[in-house]
Amino acid sequence: MKLGVLTVPLDSLPLKEALAIIRDMGAEACEIGCGGFPGKGHCNPDRLLADPAALAAFQQTVADSGLVISALSCHGNPIHPNKEKAAAYDHDLRQAVLLAEKIGVHQINTFSGCPGDCEGSRYPNWVVCPWPDDFLEILDYQWNQVLIPYWKAFVPFAEAHGVNKIAFEPHPGFCVYNPETVLKLRAAVGPQLGANLDPSHLLWQGIDPVAAIRALGEAIFHFHAKDTRIDPYNTAVNGVLDTKPYADEAGRSWIFRTVGYGSDTAKWKDILSALRLVGYDGAISIEHEDSLMSGREGLAKACAFLKDMIIREPRGEMFWA
Repeated sequence: MKLGVLTVPLDSLPLKEALAIIRDMGAEACEIGCGGFPGKGHCNPDRLLADPAALAAFQQTVADSGLVISALSCHGNPIHPNKEKAAAYDHDLRQAVLLAEKIGVHQINTFSGCPGDCEGSRYPNWVVCPWPDDFLEILDYQWNQVLIPYWKAFVPFAEAHGVNKIAFEPHPGFCVYNPETVLKLRAAVGPQLGANLDPSHLLWQGIDPVAAIRALGEAIFHFHAKDTRIDPYNTAVNGVLDTKPYADEAGRSWIFRTVGYGSDTAKWKDILSALRLVGYDGAISIEHEDSLMSGREGLAKACAFLKDMIIREPRGEMFWA
């Protein structure tokens, strides 16, 4: 495994400076945003694909840092019911694939997307219960008429350009939000689809990340190191479904935290050991979204917390067996 960092929290800095900072924190890999919600602060595929000199400079900057790119991240909603928004996300996603081909990266991270409840919808509709029966009809439309057809058409394009791993971050608000939905879409489309597993989005749903890792197995293509702290008082009153702004930390049922500030050391050791158990040997990519500390401090604390925990060497022989 390699300690990695998603560079987006440092995108106000030049890429060279951001990479130097995370390298000095102990990182060995970087995950770079290149469209959609992560933005294009460090990597704009439209520009890089149109300008060979800019592309060469980008690649040289990464090479000089000594870091490897674990994945390009382009999280968006390419099946948004608003056709203009869907087209923009789809464009970014396809440009990410084309850039990945140019720089020799074979994986992109993204969201599955979420459509509306019918062809004429204006906004996505995330279904969280089976009754009244209207919701089951919505799910049937979303999965069979929109979600599966989109990704069935996208995978051949990605493979034609050398991208054979499309990693969905299971995230509430999108059709793929837990291990079951990851595996459902993978079964419908193919093994090119898998998970960019992020425990922070699982914890507040009541999912044990270790159990999720065991269930997903080889379908885990990438891993985000991010934590969640569940507020026992607010949750006892209102449950975990919470639409209050993330900035209302004191009023929410849960908030995102830097690793170690939501789950303890023992839990994170169990998570990393479970990843080794199922054969995952990729990046442990820190994603900072902790509103109680700055991006730089959050990344530094996460790196310090994880760097001695990560299992780096291949397994040794079981001489005792």
